[in-house]
Amino acid sequence: MRVGTILAFVPNWLGDVAMCTPALRALHQTYPGAKLVVVGRPAACDLLNGLPWLHAAIPILDRPGVRRVLLLGQRLRRYAADIAVVFPHSFRAALIARLAGARRRLAYDRGGRAFLLTHAIPPHRENGRIQAVYMAREYLDLVSHLGCTDDGAGLELRAQPGVVEQVKRHLRGKGPLVGLAPGAAFGPSKRWPAESYAAVANALAERTGARCVVLTGPGEENLRDTIAAKAKTSPIQCDEGHPTVETLKATIAQLDLLICNDSGPRHVAVAFKVPTLCLMGPTLPCYTDSPYEVGRVLRADVECAGCHKSVCPEDHRCMTRIHPDQVVAAATQLLAKSTPRPAVQAVNP
Repeated sequence: MRVGTILAFVPNWLGDVAMCTPALRALHQTYPGAKLVVVGRPAACDLLNGLPWLHAAIPILDRPGVRRVLLLGQRLRRYAADIAVVFPHSFRAALIARLAGARRRLAYDRGGRAFLLTHAIPPHRENGRIQAVYMAREYLDLVSHLGCTDDGAGLELRAQPGVVEQVKRHLRGKGPLVGLAPGAAFGPSKRWPAESYAAVANALAERTGARCVVLTGPGEENLRDTIAAKAKTSPIQCDEGHPTVETLKATIAQLDLLICNDSGPRHVAVAFKVPTLCLMGPTLPCYTDSPYEVGRVLRADVECAGCHKSVCPEDHRCMTRIHPDQVVAAATQLLAKSTPRPAVQAVNP
């Protein structure tokens, strides 16, 4: 079958988008003559910007209403797509793929949307129950039904050369660069306290001479300001108070270590081969336990871990019982093992 255009509806969360890149690359490798067009939130399109095997990205609003869904489906018809791959478990995304008129529409059979698809793939199950798997594996398994195979290269992102140069001007100096990513778009249950991040920044600066870079997104200004107020040495900011996905990529690519919650920056770091120290609370590790990741995951041994609630209804002990001393010790070990950073993967000018 000759394939002219593939529409790929990518996930909503930045971490999931990063974990989707091996499957997107596999689509390109299997159908090298096809135009690969991604459809997703603006931030998702920005994250994928610069990947040499993507031909176009179409940003869409989060949760568009009926009128916008119809208009988007009509707009996508002009691509005359041969294949649409719907990575998120969204009914709306499958509906848009159907309205776009793609001849083959592939997604997991979830959420009552099988009638919108030509290829409804059974989700991973054990004993009749849907099982959690590493998201990159879930996405690769989906496109395997189109003949795609995993090349084993892992997650892939690119940073814009101009943004990289801007970021480097903020990062000049001596000492290892340690990123602190205290946010989590999923909800406060995933967030380790900002005061604890500040304590870690102070200890690492004293023990290792580390220079800490705070990475926060829109709406996380209070986390950034709390760390800055509690830190003895002002943390570096590369975004000048105006965070963008492009700046996030360019900054993470320069780091020697990222200390983070189980959120998007973690997977961006994996894509740039940056070691990570992930502080995990309500997430089941199997969703994000990556064979491509270098680093460690710290979790508190509490009975309610893995609840996947966005807001803790109790005392948030899955996160607050991770002590700053544990984080400092683990970070110091990882920095001692670190090797010189490879050249940043950037978009060709």
